[in-house]
Amino acid sequence: VSGCFMFVFLRHVIKNIYLLFFCALPQWEEVSGYDEHMNTIRTYQVCNVFDSNQNNWVRTKYIRRRGAQRIHVEMKFSVRDCSSIPNVPGSCKETFNLYYYESDSDTATRTSPAWMENPWIKVDTIAADESFSQVDLGGRVMKINTEVRSFGPVSKNGFYLAFQDYGGCMSLIAVRVFYRKCPRIITNGALFQETLSGAESTSLVAARGVCIPNAEEVDVPIKLYCNGDGEWMVPIGRCMCKAGNEPAERSGEAALHSNCACCPSNWLEGAINCICRNGYYRTDSDPLQMPCTTVPSAPQTVISSVNETSVMLEWMPPRDSGGREDVVYNIICKSCGGGRGGCTRCGDNVQFLPRQLGLTKSRVYISDLLAHTQYTFEVQAVNGVSDQSPYSPQYASVNITTNQAAPSTVSIMHQVSRTVDSITLSWSQPDQPNGVILDYELQYYEKVLKPFKYISQTNTAVIRGLKSGSIYVFQVRARTVAGFGRYSEEYNTSIQEKLPLIIGSAAAGLVFLIALVVIIIWLFPIFQVSPGMKIYIDPFTYEDPNEAVREFAKEIDISCVKIEQVIGAGEFGEVCSGNLKLPGKREMFVAIKTLKSGYTEKQRRDFLSEASIMGQFDHPNVIHLEGVVTKSSPVMIITEFMENGSLDTFLRQNDGQFTVIQLVGMLRGIASGMKYLADMNYVHRDLAARNILVNSNLVCKVSDFGLSRFLEDDTSDPTYTSGGKIPIRWTAPEAIQYRKFTSASDVWSYGIVMWEVMSYGERPYWDMTNQDVINAIEQDYRLPPPMDCPNALHQLMLDCWQKDRNNRPKFSQIVNNLDKMIRNPNTLKAMTPLSSGVHLPLLDRSIPDFSTFSTVDEWLDAIKMGQYKENFANSDFSTFDVVSQMTME
Repeated sequence: VSGCFMFVFLRHVIKNIYLLFFCALPQWEEVSGYDEHMNTIRTYQVCNVFDSNQNNWVRTKYIRRRGAQRIHVEMKFSVRDCSSIPNVPGSCKETFNLYYYESDSDTATRTSPAWMENPWIKVDTIAADESFSQVDLGGRVMKINTEVRSFGPVSKNGFYLAFQDYGGCMSLIAVRVFYRKCPRIITNGALFQETLSGAESTSLVAARGVCIPNAEEVDVPIKLYCNGDGEWMVPIGRCMCKAGNEPAERSGEAALHSNCACCPSNWLEGAINCICRNGYYRTDSDPLQMPCTTVPSAPQTVISSVNETSVMLEWMPPRDSGGREDVVYNIICKSCGGGRGGCTRCGDNVQFLPRQLGLTKSRVYISDLLAHTQYTFEVQAVNGVSDQSPYSPQYASVNITTNQAAPSTVSIMHQVSRTVDSITLSWSQPDQPNGVILDYELQYYEKVLKPFKYISQTNTAVIRGLKSGSIYVFQVRARTVAGFGRYSEEYNTSIQEKLPLIIGSAAAGLVFLIALVVIIIWLFPIFQVSPGMKIYIDPFTYEDPNEAVREFAKEIDISCVKIEQVIGAGEFGEVCSGNLKLPGKREMFVAIKTLKSGYTEKQRRDFLSEASIMGQFDHPNVIHLEGVVTKSSPVMIITEFMENGSLDTFLRQNDGQFTVIQLVGMLRGIASGMKYLADMNYVHRDLAARNILVNSNLVCKVSDFGLSRFLEDDTSDPTYTSGGKIPIRWTAPEAIQYRKFTSASDVWSYGIVMWEVMSYGERPYWDMTNQDVINAIEQDYRLPPPMDCPNALHQLMLDCWQKDRNNRPKFSQIVNNLDKMIRNPNTLKAMTPLSSGVHLPLLDRSIPDFSTFSTVDEWLDAIKMGQYKENFANSDFSTFDVVSQMTME
């Protein structure tokens, strides 16, 4: 059809395809072309670059809004490079404009709305990332660009799209129009219906949930927020199954039909959740319809068959399997001989075939026992719930006594001395002599000759009359009254002349080899780096630090930056908020750090070093650098804007407003960012809640990469000490004492951040001085759990605060642990008792300032526990002697 062009419109659900026709002014025409893969395609194009004052429009068919408030448009197009067109005038363009027009009905004609801005609303000017100029096979080979733009809010029943060319040579290839929505989902026991995203990309649309069948609300209101990307945020509130029911969790499509199913048998009647009655248990992997089960009874009728120092055990399965089919057996071996006054566990030398634990068959072969020794063997029956029972597994036992047996194999033989025709050998006694060793038989022979026998009463022997230049093989075995044991492994050696010279040469060669290895290692350090892994580069290793800035940070023209207001003060100058508008991109809200006037060159270098560091990182939980301004004044560092500011202040302002899952989600994001930094071999040194930024979606991002060994001391901030700028309360002991900063010391700091988050921004160690903190840590004091802190989280904190840095978890392990908690919220229900089980030196009379407290009330005020004065008084804890004897109860 002349003047019209067929396009595809894709709704949010991709499989539903609709046809659109574009109607245009006569300058646009439908033609055939080639894509970058030389496939033939139909395009709609215009190329009137030699005519001035071009104004070419093409409009879509009427598109119904379908309830969407924000519309997204994906455009595939190609643009001819103006410089590749001979004698092209200066009016040639390589861009085009996108417009939209709202209407409650399909009323457009070829003349209405008018082909001009207003009534049309401009969305953006679209520029190509790549233009083309190549000509091949008689046609243009197009380089296809893809750009996505969005607009809103839209409120009328539908809209038109229009594309304006004003002097370019371009082809419009495909357009996809869509909106975003959050899908129907069941979470926290509630059903949330499909919800369209908001009118702005940052909008959060609240959706109310409805409890699934057989569930009821326990936290109201039950809400879930849908963000601008069509993704659900962390839920607020929850539904719990009613008494006598439990969640019937499913996956895939079936998850949208979840409900609360009736509890299986053996559950505790009257319980809020399906709790097994006393003595019955369930595992996480048990099917939902499976009843609670118990541990098995003991195995039956154990039969033993002894052969010298070996025994075969067989038994019958237990009468009661506990209602399960996963019964296996463990063997406990106890030696009751040797006059030790009782039975002790067998050593590692005893062998079990096929194995000692987890036997699926009811038999086991046990060897390498001691001769003439009494043993007791316990055969335990266990199943999938045995580890949940507080009692030891039930077992059946059998007593046996081993017989006389030959000694075990001599395991080690070595040379004592050697001459040109003799050798002195020594060996160790068998691990299991199985009686008194009478003598040893040594056999030796040249490689090709019959062996000689040599009897020794001790575990040494001197063999004489050996031939120079020959290679000899030696083996030895021990003998008791029960006979000979097996021969040892072959020991090979050669008898050579000029032995001292050879030995000296070998020693010299060994020294040379060791020296060579040391030199190679010194000259060529080896780094274990995974293929494709990006490694952080310290900008201070550059001879010219400005080169690092140019390499890792994008230079931004000052005209693109607009400062709106001052929001804070940094170490080097003011911190502002403002707008960044880069050519061809939409304006964005940003944070701007400025360098104060009158700076020295060192201050400028230190200020920009943070950008050199930040520019190397690209992770959703690490603050993103947009660029720097270094060629104008003031010098600036421009980053993404985080609406909720620093994490510690944000938590204090919203004390008690988040669920545990939300807090764990924040911690997981921080750990993920730190894992990324650790994988890049970057050590942060100043990880703290004040240096974590939070955006409007509660996403936490690691920031503040300015702490470095090159910064000047700053004693004005009590957070840091002089002589190295170390934040004492957040820093690991080895970093304070030896300046040993590693990812392990960052893990210690992460544990403090966990404590800050769970206490809603409380100051670590409260009003203790930095020196008091150092002394307390040395005395193994660790921060107690914050109020309502789950036991699993506090235990993870304690793991991060291990004194030996090698025992602390890696960030990858921390992320995995937090993921497990998020997937299984039940692990976050157990709360830590008031005593964490670690030494608390608050009542230690060796602390210097203890004498300043005259009463228990003063002490409670000093440690921020004044609200408990009445509790202490009512329980007669009125003196320090009584308080120091408080028990867990």
